[in-house]
Amino acid sequence: MPQNHPESAFDRATAVSVAEGGGAVAELDPGWEVGGGILNGGYLMAIAARAALLGSPHPHPVAVSATFLRASAGGPASVSVTSGPAGRTLANGVAVLSTDAGPALTAQVTTATLGEVPVDWSAHPMPAVPAPEACVAALRPDGVPTPGLVQRLDIRFDPATTGWTEGRPAAEPRLRAWMRLSDGREPDPLALLLFADALPPAAYAIGRMGWAPTVQLQVLVRALPAPGWCLVENVNTEVAGGWTDEDCRIWDSTGRLVAQSRQLARLPR
Repeated sequence: MPQNHPESAFDRATAVSVAEGGGAVAELDPGWEVGGGILNGGYLMAIAARAALLGSPHPHPVAVSATFLRASAGGPASVSVTSGPAGRTLANGVAVLSTDAGPALTAQVTTATLGEVPVDWSAHPMPAVPAPEACVAALRPDGVPTPGLVQRLDIRFDPATTGWTEGRPAAEPRLRAWMRLSDGREPDPLALLLFADALPPAAYAIGRMGWAPTVQLQVLVRALPAPGWCLVENVNTEVAGGWTDEDCRIWDSTGRLVAQSRQLARLPR
């Protein structure tokens, strides 16, 4: 099981406990909202993964594929878990997170044990980005409230991808930023699920602003992240017809690719 850090806001907000009759219960923390009281999808995925780990013989989520059924707000939730095949290498399960409004997401969760295995080859080395201290802290226009999620993360944008904040849209929908939890809690596989969905939509870079609700999100955790900052890069390959895809890659402080994800989302109206 992943080690909890009771002093961490993330661990308190994603805590789950075994429910009578099976499954788990959780209290969705409204402080992890992205605006309008709507909770972040990566935050919800982390809760579903924690619930799946309760019955798994392996400690780490390595593949989580979630379909989002409705937007969720803070409050009590239940997570039903249907365990699948389990072996020495990996185990599978399906977690359904529900609130009083009904099912909010369903997730296929594959668990395994990640270790310190060297990289044989990588097509995606970490891009050259200024140090976090030389990057741009997350900005909000005057009078626009800062979402709870942004308050709980320390995000430093690569200046090469911040033209949209100054009215200069880029030609390519790509965002890059250093990221860590604000309270100093070090990254782990559960935090990587959050980081994979924590940046604004990459379409912001080309001037398509607004909420882009996630329809489906798959996160692959490739390795245990080293302590320190993670670099997160999001890019769209197609923005059209009211839909957008988004690929995300996450490197740890050593430059190793530790997670990647792909999602389908609706475009902001």
